[in-house]
Amino acid sequence: MNRHQLVEQIFKKKSFLCVGLDTDLRKIPPHLLNDPDPIFAFNKQIIDATEPFAVAYKPNIAFYEALGPRGWASLQRTIEYIPKHCFTIADAKRGDIGNTSSLYAQAFFDEKSSGLNFDSVTVAPYMGRDSVTPFLEFADKWVILLALTSNEGGADFQLSTDQSGEYLFEKVLRVSQTWAHANRLMYVVGATQTQWLAQVRRIVPDAFLLVPGVGAQGGSLAEVAKHGLNADAGLLVNASRSIIYASNEPDFAEAARHEARLMQAEMAVCLAQLRR
Repeated sequence: MNRHQLVEQIFKKKSFLCVGLDTDLRKIPPHLLNDPDPIFAFNKQIIDATEPFAVAYKPNIAFYEALGPRGWASLQRTIEYIPKHCFTIADAKRGDIGNTSSLYAQAFFDEKSSGLNFDSVTVAPYMGRDSVTPFLEFADKWVILLALTSNEGGADFQLSTDQSGEYLFEKVLRVSQTWAHANRLMYVVGATQTQWLAQVRRIVPDAFLLVPGVGAQGGSLAEVAKHGLNADAGLLVNASRSIIYASNEPDFAEAARHEARLMQAEMAVCLAQLRR
């Protein structure tokens, strides 16, 4: 999916919602455990319920890797089921160099090789250019760099400064723009880091930001939109637990639909103001 197609979906659905498929066998409704593939059975109903309100889906790869071959099979079935007009993110946070990085890219982008065909993958940039460029060798695929995360320990390095006073996360934003343009690079900025969003936007005014942390983690959608929206929307706001685990009963899909619809309604207001 290219930038034009993504922007078109955002304004068509009046939404920049990304649903995180952090699917945990310990948390899904118990009745699904009798299904031959409970992970996919859960994901399928979540996707069916939320698709009218979401423009993207983000499986957290760790939840699938932890289950070995059956987890990868569930992941493949899930990615094949997600409608083609929805943007897909492999939340893998890979970070290595050379052939290893190339093979990570192949795993998520080359359907003939791995059976997976994601639109994008999250990458840790702290090994530098040669940990990122192998992913950019795949045409029409996106790399989503970790820039400023919400976790407490993120400040240990991301907010450290050099002699000029530049924060490390700022350097990641600035330098990475020499590797690719805003049609290929996105950045992860946590929703609880809204005090930095205006600064992020000054450095990468045209880039899309993937913003986790709204919902269960306490991030404010209104604040994210206020400081993060650009002319093309430029945001994918992720919600995982607050949507997919809105209920642990047989009505879980209906509850997820309700939560997604509430977020989409708030996003529609933000987008309407943007285009006035």
